[in-house]
Amino acid sequence: MCQAQDLTIPLWNDSVPNQRKTSEQEIATKTDILRIGNVQTPTLACYFPPDSINTRKAIIICPGGSYKILAYNLEGTTIAKWFQERGIAAFVLKYRLPTSSSLVTPHKAPLQDLQKAVRLVRHKAADWQISENDIGVMGFSAGGHLASTLGVHYHEEMYQPRVLEDSLSARPDFMALLYPVITMNATYAHKGSIHNLLGDSPSQTLLDYYSNEQYVNSQTPPTFLVHATDDRGVPVENTLAFYQRLKEVGVPVEMHLYQEGGHGFGIAANNKLLHTWIDLLYNWILNIDNQ
Repeated sequence: MCQAQDLTIPLWNDSVPNQRKTSEQEIATKTDILRIGNVQTPTLACYFPPDSINTRKAIIICPGGSYKILAYNLEGTTIAKWFQERGIAAFVLKYRLPTSSSLVTPHKAPLQDLQKAVRLVRHKAADWQISENDIGVMGFSAGGHLASTLGVHYHEEMYQPRVLEDSLSARPDFMALLYPVITMNATYAHKGSIHNLLGDSPSQTLLDYYSNEQYVNSQTPPTFLVHATDDRGVPVENTLAFYQRLKEVGVPVEMHLYQEGGHGFGIAANNKLLHTWIDLLYNWILNIDNQ
């Protein structure tokens, strides 16, 4: 296998489900963060480790951005390269955003794309030297909401099966959620993510469906949680609620809360306190079979 980014592949080889043709164009703006909006062609950027250090584990990364943009490098490619260098195959998902006018049923599109990504990686596991039972998902902020939505709704048919891989399980083998949006109901819900995902006046049914703490059960994947207590964007109560439910039903869960860090800190390489989270996660992933 070569190093750095090996390839980027489209998720859907034929027409993209739940999407109509419009004049809308994808937007990418680069300052300190590469922000991608109006995703029209969802893709998977693949980062394979050298054979000599390959752990045969894999992780699919969902960048955050309030379901309006994707913080593609901060919470995507930078993280993927870190794992690649340590023997874990990493995939950055460029998923469709529900603010796009190209979508028929906007709130379904992100979960459709993540379900497809897990099935695609599982289908390609042998070719890519990955264990088909060691494929996790990781998400930051709204990407953490997407990852946790898959963790509790993986078994639901979100699109019509078309090819062989669509018959495979979309259940991730583990989850890592970084300062995640979890609930859509409580006082600590993130209003921007609710608005972008569900629109101006969502029904109570939709608010409940995407309040992921309500759907945790014993089959929810083992989970690693990270949050800063002083997060004013997505309050730490989101992570606490998910942790409590996982604990109640006996799902293996590890949680790390930092006193300071705010929201959207990414890998936090230059922060002497926060930077420890990714090493803790790496060790947890390597030992997940023992939990």
